[in-house]
Amino acid sequence: MVQSEQHVLQEYKKTGDLQLLGKLYEPYMPLIYGLCLKYYKDETKSEDAVMQIFEALITKLRVHEVSNFKSWLYTLARNHCLMDLRLANRINTVDIEEHIVESDIFLHQYNSSDAIPEKRLTQMEACLDELSEEQQRCIRLFYLEQKCYREVAEMTGYDLNKVKSYIQNGKRNLKICMERRVE
Repeated sequence: MVQSEQHVLQEYKKTGDLQLLGKLYEPYMPLIYGLCLKYYKDETKSEDAVMQIFEALITKLRVHEVSNFKSWLYTLARNHCLMDLRLANRINTVDIEEHIVESDIFLHQYNSSDAIPEKRLTQMEACLDELSEEQQRCIRLFYLEQKCYREVAEMTGYDLNKVKSYIQNGKRNLKICMERRVE
């Protein structure tokens, strides 16, 4: 790291002066923008990421020892982009009709314009009632109220991994119950 960068970094750590941080970050903004553009392939999203990375620097530089600012910043920016893309890929909408009733039994005879017969809905409701309370709450929030995993975890107070488990196991148990009722 250039001696003046080292000095500015030390001063920022002491004072928390955002103008110093801006002075340190500004020469690298085109590099960070280019890196983000490589990952996002979207100019607006890349511009937003440049600002988000700056905001992350506000706290991270006060607690981390940085000997090579350029290299450290590049790694921070790359990780920011990768984590953001990973999170974006994880969150997707799910159509309850496609995923809860996955077996062939439910996929036959119905055109996309047809509604699910009332009998099937009644069976599904009865099967939902047979699930454990945790599975039932998570399934209802995730599929019927279209909440994401994080929102379900916040609303129920369950750990995020527990929510995922309850949804996966509840979905499987629901499918088994529905198949059993058809036979």
